[in-house]
Amino acid sequence: MSDPAGAVTGITEAPAAATAFRGRPSKPRRRGVGTSWPALVSWAFLIAIVLVALVGPWLIAADPARQTSSALLPFGSPGHPLGTDDLGRDELSRLVHGARPLLLVAFASTALAAVTGTGVGLLAGYAGGAVEQVLMRTVDLALAFPSILLVILLVVAAGPGTTSLVVGVGVSLAPGLARLARALTARETSRDYVVAARLGGTRTPRILVQEILPNIAGPMVAQVVMTLSVAAGFAAGLSYLGLGIQPPTPDWGYMVQAGQEFLYSAPRLVVLPAALTLLSVVACNFVGDDLRDALDPKGTA
Repeated sequence: MSDPAGAVTGITEAPAAATAFRGRPSKPRRRGVGTSWPALVSWAFLIAIVLVALVGPWLIAADPARQTSSALLPFGSPGHPLGTDDLGRDELSRLVHGARPLLLVAFASTALAAVTGTGVGLLAGYAGGAVEQVLMRTVDLALAFPSILLVILLVVAAGPGTTSLVVGVGVSLAPGLARLARALTARETSRDYVVAARLGGTRTPRILVQEILPNIAGPMVAQVVMTLSVAAGFAAGLSYLGLGIQPPTPDWGYMVQAGQEFLYSAPRLVVLPAALTLLSVVACNFVGDDLRDALDPKGTA
């Protein structure tokens, strides 16, 4: 015979166990990168552009600066798959060689902005008091100027060229990263692990680099990647205005400026470099969003 009491007990314990299981908190699951098709396409495009910039110039035999009498050849011309420009220079070679200076300026200026902005934000958020006030008021003053205007002023003051372009873009983009780093650092400074490190006598530089920086790296990396798109846009825009990379070095921004005279007769001279620049900027934004979601599982749980 079955025990009625045991049956009742089994019936009552099962819902209780189910309730306990449902009430157990679940950990946020960290997802990988490239899980959505826009992010996957953006990753693939950026990787392809970087590979073209690194190895493309060795694979394309044509000299991008060599002028010939074969001007404005159309698509599919023998020896010139994308035709030639108004000076007879191979368009495919110029597009391939033009990727490297744009990416060089974008990556170098973003690195400068990341190091400067993160350093200022870490120091301001950790120190507080008068140090924070002085640093952040300086940052606010820089943010009061439109970024593109600040870049133009810095580049004009230093003179056109790659170095001045990198410094100008990097300095103009650093304040935004400094504000984010300061907010994240101020939040982490009151956490137990930082307090314990202070009480243990750990020196301030070590706390900033080994304790706080790894815990704010996720949001900062995502923002830095998005900043890369802005840097690429600034670099191309200033080259278009004649303040960036100087000819005869091929550059997508300058190629748009040089080809606009032939916009109706040879639109490819404008459309191709402009499209590559636009796609690069958009891809950086999608990749930045993807990294932010991947590095912040709480936001996607």
